[in-house]
Amino acid sequence: MTELQPLRLAEGMQFDAVTDVLVIGLGAAGASAAIEARGAGAEVLVLERASAGGGSTQYSGGFLYLGGGTRLQAVNGFEDSPDNMYRFIAAASPQPDHAKIRAYCDGSPGHFAWLEAQGIRFNDGFYPHKHFEHSTEDGLAWSGNEKVWPFIEAAEPAPRGHKITSPGGQGKLGEGGLKLITILIDRVKALGVRIEPDCFVQQLILDGEGRVVGAKYRHFGETRLARARRGVVLATGGFAANKAMLERYCPLLAEEQTNIVGAPTADGSGIELGGSVGAALANMAGCLITSPFYPPASLLKGVLVNKLGRRFIAEDAYHGRSAWACLQQPDRVAYLICDNAVFGRPEFQAQPLIDAWESVAEMEQALGIPDGALQAELAAYNAAAAHGQDPSFHKQKDWLQPLVEAPFAALDCSYGKAFYTGFTLGGLKTSAQAEVLDALDRPIPGLYAAGACASNIAQDSAGYASGTCLGESTFFGRRAGLEAAGAAG
Repeated sequence: MTELQPLRLAEGMQFDAVTDVLVIGLGAAGASAAIEARGAGAEVLVLERASAGGGSTQYSGGFLYLGGGTRLQAVNGFEDSPDNMYRFIAAASPQPDHAKIRAYCDGSPGHFAWLEAQGIRFNDGFYPHKHFEHSTEDGLAWSGNEKVWPFIEAAEPAPRGHKITSPGGQGKLGEGGLKLITILIDRVKALGVRIEPDCFVQQLILDGEGRVVGAKYRHFGETRLARARRGVVLATGGFAANKAMLERYCPLLAEEQTNIVGAPTADGSGIELGGSVGAALANMAGCLITSPFYPPASLLKGVLVNKLGRRFIAEDAYHGRSAWACLQQPDRVAYLICDNAVFGRPEFQAQPLIDAWESVAEMEQALGIPDGALQAELAAYNAAAAHGQDPSFHKQKDWLQPLVEAPFAALDCSYGKAFYTGFTLGGLKTSAQAEVLDALDRPIPGLYAAGACASNIAQDSAGYASGTCLGESTFFGRRAGLEAAGAAG
């Protein structure tokens, strides 16, 4: 994977810093690892590449996908269990890692309590409407495909989007994530963890037995060495800022029409560091790529069709799932068809309005769809929708309404026309204990990883739920910190 080589521990090697646990990166995963390692009694040093911590977390909305019976779910009268949450996530994952999903779901209520114990606040309100990222202070919301077929047949739907409270609501994207990471970093500092900013880690250090025991890094123009007595945690973020890695592993995100979300330092450096000591990679083609067309929620009553005039998905799906489905269509062309009764301007303004027509036949001709194809598709849809049914894609009854009121409009959901944005989901292969694994699934001694540089629960757009990345980053970050602190020196 990489030409990067580790540095070998040598007799007489002089270290600029010696600690029990070395954490590389200070986003949500790194901060959580540092908190838990310090709480376990270990001395902790964090090396942060930027001038301040935050990573990609600071650009997020502050959602965490949690469930299994959290306090916030109970307050709002929703019954959920770890088993129920497990069934949903396993069904939504293309290649489920059952051990990780089991651990995450079993630990989810306790993890929510841990977050609150760090000083993170969640408003007790519930936001019941469809939204890609609601702006109210409500702490609980639907943030995935829980009500969408076929997942609704695998598990009882429950809202699991837990959003950090920001005073006055969430006025702009990223406000919640910035609040969350600020609280976690303040907690890291309060525990007496040493943080060194502007430090770019270049190599890991291996002892004679193949154990990771430290790192070589640059601080401005100076080269330094850090020794870790117990363990090293990689928490450096994904690789969306590395064009070469994107072109190799995840080419859809490398295309100019895709807008990348995340920190400029998310360049895959941690993945390369892990690879240099024999780590295996997992799910490197996985990504979230999305283009939310709702709210207004009325648009979910429209129908998505391809250039042949055929529907291809239930339109009430989570926006990442429907966007991914659009990208699988011929020439990546897709249109959201609405009538006057359901039309509204997308709040995110990601899909341009092509035009409006007095008849479906005129629309069909203007869009270049084969004669009669769209008319037949809408006629069949309308006939079933009039009876609250969708035999083709099982859209929920709440979003079924015949499209019969002229004029008829088309919003362009095609790639290159609509605004698509995304980030990577693949990374180092890890165990449920956050150990970095080699190609034979053997732990690499002394090395742990969490956050976007590791492959964990989230695998693709089709099964994604908002908050999964922050949820797994903090959860497995905690595990990485505890495991590193308890590793044999």
